[in-house]
Amino acid sequence: MPTIKEALGALVPKMQSEIRELVKNHADHVVSEVTIKQVYGGMRGVKALVCDTSMVDPIDGLIIRGIPLGQLFDKFPEEIFYLLCTGELPAEDEVDALKANFGQRATMPDFVEDVLRALPKTSHPMAMFICAIAALEEQSYFRKRYDEGMTRDEMWEAALEDSLNLLAKLPALAAAVYRIKYDKGDLIPADPSLHMGANFAHMLGNDDPDFYDLLRLYLTLHCDHEGGNVSAFTAHVVGSALSDPYYAVAAGLSGLAGPLHGLANQECLRFIHGIVEKYDGAPTEEQMVEYAWEVLNSGRVVPGYGHAVLRATDPRFTAFHAFGEAHFPDDPVFKTVATAFKVIPDVLKEHGKAANPYPNVDAGSGALLYYYGITEMEFYTVFFSVSRAMGLLSQLILSRAWWEPITRPKSHTTDWYKEKVGMA
Repeated sequence: MPTIKEALGALVPKMQSEIRELVKNHADHVVSEVTIKQVYGGMRGVKALVCDTSMVDPIDGLIIRGIPLGQLFDKFPEEIFYLLCTGELPAEDEVDALKANFGQRATMPDFVEDVLRALPKTSHPMAMFICAIAALEEQSYFRKRYDEGMTRDEMWEAALEDSLNLLAKLPALAAAVYRIKYDKGDLIPADPSLHMGANFAHMLGNDDPDFYDLLRLYLTLHCDHEGGNVSAFTAHVVGSALSDPYYAVAAGLSGLAGPLHGLANQECLRFIHGIVEKYDGAPTEEQMVEYAWEVLNSGRVVPGYGHAVLRATDPRFTAFHAFGEAHFPDDPVFKTVATAFKVIPDVLKEHGKAANPYPNVDAGSGALLYYYGITEMEFYTVFFSVSRAMGLLSQLILSRAWWEPITRPKSHTTDWYKEKVGMA
């Protein structure tokens, strides 16, 4: 089985040829019309990006390189990154070598710890994490090769090298943020014998094998989500300027830190905790129905239910729910999540205003982290970031492989749009 670099090396020429042929022969073919609503509504639904790593189907959910996520629940994060980049899963005999490659790169340099300890104790964990990534940019191979004068044919290889180094180190960076921010003691060195999820758990300070497996699953499930979400699109735009992967990921994760993108899991957990506190434990189904109607009648929404694209239960929620059922079904917080899953979709259907009454991934993920002692909810977005970096980086590698140009859409003034529709 080829290494990830060898597999990409065989794939890239074909990809370049196909895209050149597509653009040459169909350059003027119209693929989308843009309405005023879309211009002023965040470009929702505008078909203007290329993302070959994944797509989101309204019913089947996230599909990675043609494979529904439900068929990948047992995979390691390293395998998922290989799949995102190459379109193929590594052979069984290559998985150990792939994990070892990540393990050899996993150690965080001492100067990054110095940077983190120099930040104010009041710093948000996402700000600390992004600072650590920006500090690590000092080691960028892509920037070094660009300064030496590499050709555009060589750029994907330099982007891959940076991506492997950065992705392998992200668990160490995240664990360092956690232990420094929350006074958990000395940093725990990476263990190169562990897979990425287990190593993350180990460096956080929890060597429970079940927690190892949860973080394996967590990193796998959050890996990618098309190219138009805030973090992916931001990383893409920054990378299109030939900024190296460190800059691009730091920028993308700055978007993930926003309340409308990456904070949903902690908001959902706060909602669940509010229910547990009100009923002094897990509620009955009748109490959950009562609580849901109370929320809806007050004009609020039920966190964790609904999705911009999905119109069915998110397969990622299904995987997390199955994990909780298998490991701690009687935990009050998880039982509340499970009871909500039983009754809230019917309440939302009766209410009639939700386009999708089913749970998304955020409805249950926080409860699992909380069970294993990660009670600092503001840190949850860092978990999300470590995983989502796989999507940001794989998309960036492929963009460099087919020579995607700098992103530069045209903007107009409001007066121009008013004139366009006859309001001037």
